[in-house]
Amino acid sequence: MEAALLSGSIKVMLPKLFSLVEKIYNRDKDIKRDMESLKKELPMIMSTIDEEIPKQKQGHLAVLRFWIDDLRELSHGIEDCIDSLLYYATQKQQASYLQKSSRSPKALMTKLQFGQKLRLLEQLAEDAEGQRKQLKVISIVGCWGLGKTALAADVYNAETGSERFEKHAWVCAALKPPGEVLLDLFRKLNSDAYQGCTILDTSNVGQLCANVRKLLAKKRYFIVIDDIQTQDKWKTIKSAFPDDKDISSRVLVTTTIQSVAIDCCSVKGNVHRIRRLNEKCSEQLFSNKSCPDTHKNYRQPAAATAILKKCDGQPLALVTIGEFLKSKGWPYESVCEDVCNDIRYHLQNGETFEDMRQALMRNYASLKGHDLRACLLYFVMFPSDYPIKKKIFLRRWSAEGIVETEASCNALKQAARNFDELMDRNLIEPIHVSSNDNVKTCQTYGMMREFILQLSISQNFVTLFNDDNKKDGEYFRRLSLHHNTAEDGDSFGDIDLSLVRSLTIFGKACETVLDFSKYKLLRVLDLENCDDLKDGHLEGICNLLLLKYLSLGGSVTILPADIAKLEHLVVLDVRKTEVHMLPVEVFLLPCLMHIFGQFRLSGDFYTKTVFLRKKTGTEVQKFLSEGKSNIETLAGFLTDGSEGFLQLMGHMNKLRKVKIWCKPSASTTEWNDLTNAIQQFIHTKKEENNDTTRSLSLRFDECSEKFLDAIGGHCYLSSLKLHGNMTKLPLFVVSVQGLRELCLKTRTKLTTGLLETLSNLGYLQYLTLIAHGIEEFIIEVKALPRLVRLCLELKCPTFPTIRQGALAYLVTLQLLCKDLNDLSGINIECFKLLEEVTLHPGVSKETQKKWEKVAKKHPNGPKVMLLRSGGTAESSNDQPNSAFDTSLLEVSPDLHELSSVILVP
Repeated sequence: MEAALLSGSIKVMLPKLFSLVEKIYNRDKDIKRDMESLKKELPMIMSTIDEEIPKQKQGHLAVLRFWIDDLRELSHGIEDCIDSLLYYATQKQQASYLQKSSRSPKALMTKLQFGQKLRLLEQLAEDAEGQRKQLKVISIVGCWGLGKTALAADVYNAETGSERFEKHAWVCAALKPPGEVLLDLFRKLNSDAYQGCTILDTSNVGQLCANVRKLLAKKRYFIVIDDIQTQDKWKTIKSAFPDDKDISSRVLVTTTIQSVAIDCCSVKGNVHRIRRLNEKCSEQLFSNKSCPDTHKNYRQPAAATAILKKCDGQPLALVTIGEFLKSKGWPYESVCEDVCNDIRYHLQNGETFEDMRQALMRNYASLKGHDLRACLLYFVMFPSDYPIKKKIFLRRWSAEGIVETEASCNALKQAARNFDELMDRNLIEPIHVSSNDNVKTCQTYGMMREFILQLSISQNFVTLFNDDNKKDGEYFRRLSLHHNTAEDGDSFGDIDLSLVRSLTIFGKACETVLDFSKYKLLRVLDLENCDDLKDGHLEGICNLLLLKYLSLGGSVTILPADIAKLEHLVVLDVRKTEVHMLPVEVFLLPCLMHIFGQFRLSGDFYTKTVFLRKKTGTEVQKFLSEGKSNIETLAGFLTDGSEGFLQLMGHMNKLRKVKIWCKPSASTTEWNDLTNAIQQFIHTKKEENNDTTRSLSLRFDECSEKFLDAIGGHCYLSSLKLHGNMTKLPLFVVSVQGLRELCLKTRTKLTTGLLETLSNLGYLQYLTLIAHGIEEFIIEVKALPRLVRLCLELKCPTFPTIRQGALAYLVTLQLLCKDLNDLSGINIECFKLLEEVTLHPGVSKETQKKWEKVAKKHPNGPKVMLLRSGGTAESSNDQPNSAFDTSLLEVSPDLHELSSVILVP
């Protein structure tokens, strides 16, 4: 694994080296000759590493590890040299520019699992009346260690004791080619004829499939295939199963990969996702496994809480650590504390932890490519209990060059693919999901985090300073400071910070750490959660000439004009600051793509008449009009409709996301400039007809919506959010091309006229209506024909009447009203593809049960979920918080329905 990561880092380094040779140092023959030599040697080093990886043997591991360590130091040294040259070249170019410039620089089985078992047994039973009897494939999916195999075994054992199936077989597909799996299946199904036979050809997959089909023909069978990891393997194995008419055979598969689970299933509704144990069940399972019989009623020590948190509801982790503690004589406090503090050591070396270690390593090793593994390791930059925004990951991965591409836009796309891959493999989990099903925040969990933390530190991928991990070393490349551990300046006195590429601070930080003259090669600076950041620190930040990602927090109130020196900057995020004025020089940054905050333009540039007379304003306008701006995201700015900034938007040809707050002032008389700016942004240009994303968010609750009436003509938007008091839908909304997502929010009622106009949006897929209530409204059969998700967040439980046959493709229905009474006249049987119903967590138990009852009768068996603030999916038996967000709780059986059996993998 270390060799693969090292090979990948060299791959990332090569394009930078080529760029230096071609662009910067062509005039210096000596440097160019050295660079050309490195260009030849680095690929040879990389090739040697790749060749050595398959040859690793137990006897050579120690020598190989020393060799890899030396090569890692060499590669880091080369990269430091490259970046140092780039830094000083940039500094020299800027110095030349400044000389010419007139301006001077400024300085257990849970309820949910039991419910899953009941649903699985129901699906294994006879087909419902009126449905054609056929082969049904059911998937169980979830991250490692949740009990997928145990649940499948429990169901399998229950069925093998019955006479409903003529043939039964259980095979494991993990780490086996399709031929071996099929041979194993053939033997299990025909054990009498082939008992003791070992010499059979596994390469002839076609013949094996034919043999299995012959054994199963005209028979009702139940087969479990454990741990399928690829779609290709499933397609090969699937061809061995005959789908005889009028015979209801069943195949149950387990996997850790969501896309594989969906691909295996005959219908999407047959995918069963296993979730982690809740707090109560985790504590019970841990206690059962860790306490000797003589101490069953012994009160658990305080350190047990920390262990439960690290296990994070994963049965395999709870059982493994529980049994280990039992062997050490737990429940004594000191033993429990030692195990909790040394958990990463035990993961790496403990004999009892072998099964868990192998499961973790198998999941990590299954990731293909250096960049995908590096993206997973990057999660340890953030505290374990910190929900991380998906887009922050994508931008930081891109800024640090973790993804193996050159252009920024391509890097972001590759970063998004990597994120989706980690999600698909259940290595990370979503916390907050937006109304269009996009993941907003996420986190790692349980022992997987402890595993990647140990791996990151051992490979010097990340250096952490926190309460239980302080590391000394000669240099650091990625430095993350958690829980106020950067507060003590003495801890950093002898540390060389000049080679740090990424710095992230959570909590307080001493002046030694915040002395940015010590850093030269920083690409990523995330101070969003740094408590001690002040305006005085920004002068040093503006000298970090290679910086690509800058996120600020603390008590920062102003950005200096010197920020224009950061010519490599791609992301500027000031949402957590008190910055309300943005220096116009920001728009001269050639690489800047994303700006986040809530600001106006600074100083005299506030009004357009003054702005256009200023030299800097002229420079900015010329820069933008020449198409040099790369700004894609502007989220966002405050306006009273008269700022000169509105004149600039029309020249930002690459804008894709805009967020605007409308704040009328005493001098506000009209909004023509704002209307024109919006018109230009959403206008359909010939070369942009193939745009897939362009979003606009407008908040105008302090002014009239009449200024929107002037917008019209041919326009394009993929997403539109309007927050204000609307009595009618603005006319331009109906004519927008490509509109897939619409959110309307108002403090009053949504009128019948407005709602009827919405029905004409034929391409809309995601609709969110947030209001006090809605007037009487009927959704006709032909209305909103492509809608897949409808969210109604209302104070009053007034819902539209939905005609039979309307919303034929609806998948998700969210009814977020605390006072929802029973079914409120909504008949979900007409939504044939419905998969999920989401309710407000404050609805009564009676209402929950009625919705669950009708969901069970639905042919597609949709899940009934509760919306909850923060946290992961747990049983609805827990008391929900008063506030809520888009985290879900699945409604599941009550506690008295639990089986006494404890399932572990």
